[in-house]
Amino acid sequence: MFLVPAYNEELLIEECVASLRAQRYPRDRFEIVVIADNCTDRTAPLARGAGATCLERNDPAHPGKPQAVSWALKQLPANADAVVIIDADTVVDTDFASVLARLAPLREKAIQVRNGVSNPNENAITRMAAVLASAKFEYALPLRRMAGLNVPLGAGSCIGTGVLERHGWQALSIGEDLEMYAMLTVLGVEIDLAREARLFAQEARSLKQVSSQRRRWTAGRLMVLRQYFTRILRSRAIGPHQKLDIITELSTPGPVVHLGIVLVMTIAGLAVHLPWWILGLAWVSLIRPVGYALIALWRMPGRWRTLAAFLYLPIYGAWRLAVEATALLRIGEKSWIRTARHLPGRTVQ
Repeated sequence: MFLVPAYNEELLIEECVASLRAQRYPRDRFEIVVIADNCTDRTAPLARGAGATCLERNDPAHPGKPQAVSWALKQLPANADAVVIIDADTVVDTDFASVLARLAPLREKAIQVRNGVSNPNENAITRMAAVLASAKFEYALPLRRMAGLNVPLGAGSCIGTGVLERHGWQALSIGEDLEMYAMLTVLGVEIDLAREARLFAQEARSLKQVSSQRRRWTAGRLMVLRQYFTRILRSRAIGPHQKLDIITELSTPGPVVHLGIVLVMTIAGLAVHLPWWILGLAWVSLIRPVGYALIALWRMPGRWRTLAAFLYLPIYGAWRLAVEATALLRIGEKSWIRTARHLPGRTVQ
């Protein structure tokens, strides 16, 4: 079953549903359910017109994607092997369902699909995002799985109905994907990676869009770390290496902010004469993410134009550092802020 939570998504919901209906997979073996969550636009009729089942939820006192998913799971019959949660601003490959089916049985599994960018060629921000997404899902996460570690859940997470029956949907924070990742990992549920099941999300194209989205992601990640830190340490279902990995995942910023922190630390360190080896260790910590990004960049279509996009990195990096700092003020908030959508010409990477 594909579950699509949507709040005022009339711009993109038809394209999302169309990509799900276009699967090269028997149509009678999957269902598409859109949750029109407190919508005030044409999301519901457009979703039905595109061929999806649509559940309309009206609960303005408890808005947000995690609450919508929790509500919908209680309304739907448990006749599917797994639930795949698809954001309304995404499209998927035509082989998406077939790739997941090859990993059957799915009832007792959790799987994360490969995330890409549906609008990589809009501007420098979207080009950089496409490179970093490729670096993460083509290199960083496969190596993590080779080490026997769980991968974090995100857009397109697939959760077996057996897992949901036993543990329920308890992720109700603004960082619901990472909260579900933390909960399942602590309980000893394995989270695999389906790199060939490809999903493409609309990337924010302006600093204003980026700030609201990244602020929510950062605050959500830190909230999950605070909520689950003790449970991670006490868990008997996972070993020390998995505990260290999940704490690192929840506490480490993304590569752009990581680079910015190292630069700020270097400037401050030189001013106060910090020992060279401390600064050296900070720069060594960048080897892996920068290496992944360079490999991904080299393999990107139009690599030279994409490389030129990184000239914008100083401005973008400074902005992201400011966003990261202000995100600390949102820790503890429960309001879910939707990222603004737009209608670009689509290409996917």
